[in-house]
Amino acid sequence: MKSVVISKVACVTALGSGPDALWQGLLDGRSGIAQLQRFNCENYVSSLAACIEDLTAPLEGSRLDPLLEQLAEQLGEVPQDARLLVASTKGEIDRLDVSVRAGEALPQAVLFEPLLKKISRRFGLRDGGMNINAACASSTIALARSAALVAAGQAEVVLVYAADIVSEFVFSGFSALQALSAEPCKPFDKQRQGLNLGEAGVALLLMSEARAARQAQPPLATIVGWGAANDAHHVTAPARDGSGLFLACRAALKKAAINAAQIAAINAHGTGTPYNDAMELTAFQNLFADDLPPLHGIKGSVGHCLGAAGGLEVLVAGYALQQQMIPGTLGCEQPEDTGQRRISVAPQEICGDYLLCTNSGFGGINAALVLQGGDR
Repeated sequence: MKSVVISKVACVTALGSGPDALWQGLLDGRSGIAQLQRFNCENYVSSLAACIEDLTAPLEGSRLDPLLEQLAEQLGEVPQDARLLVASTKGEIDRLDVSVRAGEALPQAVLFEPLLKKISRRFGLRDGGMNINAACASSTIALARSAALVAAGQAEVVLVYAADIVSEFVFSGFSALQALSAEPCKPFDKQRQGLNLGEAGVALLLMSEARAARQAQPPLATIVGWGAANDAHHVTAPARDGSGLFLACRAALKKAAINAAQIAAINAHGTGTPYNDAMELTAFQNLFADDLPPLHGIKGSVGHCLGAAGGLEVLVAGYALQQQMIPGTLGCEQPEDTGQRRISVAPQEICGDYLLCTNSGFGGINAALVLQGGDR
């Protein structure tokens, strides 16, 4: 099996453009969650979201278009032989909103095939790509699939591109589920009431260690383990016993050939909904017993970015391993009992070479990645 390194990264979030802006914003305890101006929220249970500033759709286009351009400019040149895996739950869904209100036929662009072609063409790739839609674990699954391709020698380079935007279509759905919080979300806090949607784009270039060395690209981190499991419990609700997430984490640890005690920290899904956060803490308690490592989540800062969530969190995890520090969990003033002394609103120092990233989504999907830090 070949080592799989994350060689280049790019991102745009409500905290700004670029990985450094995201990392510094998280360390500073900033939040991009604010009053929505994009559409009227009076009929919804919340009016808050974390939107990217000045993200405007071009004429007969989508807000994903300028997002793609920003990410491509940040990432720079990508090898033409790179495989392409896209992770998006709804793609150019904002074009659906516009068409329906205008009484027009749905544009072909609301399907994923045109989006894949657009991304592949912008990066100059020979591969037409495929989209991974695994709900809120989409980019985590895409990264796991990409790592498996590189590790098995089936690809030397894979570009994982993940993006989702805040649209009224999606916002109204989460409102109908009573999943939105009317105030800034509080992941893992005893008083949490729900999530805030966010939008983001993230691109991660994965390479074999040998290919990265030939191209003189120092890695952010190495992906050494991955796992996925479905608890098959409910269409939207997680299994309360955390069984699916536990299995995904255990598989990732086994692939990495390490034990739970070697994990220095956890970057958790942490949506701020009552049941999801409780499920995660239950799974982690079963996995780590009385040795739960420091734990954090970033959705109190950037919102829940759906298909892009896991990719952003892996990027942050790479920075965390390099700097031996995890950002605070914004909004978690009174952690649940399981998280006492392990979750903090302030950044925490960590010590170790491995970090666990997890995501869970509708339909019972759970995914986990183990990252190993590079030389410090």
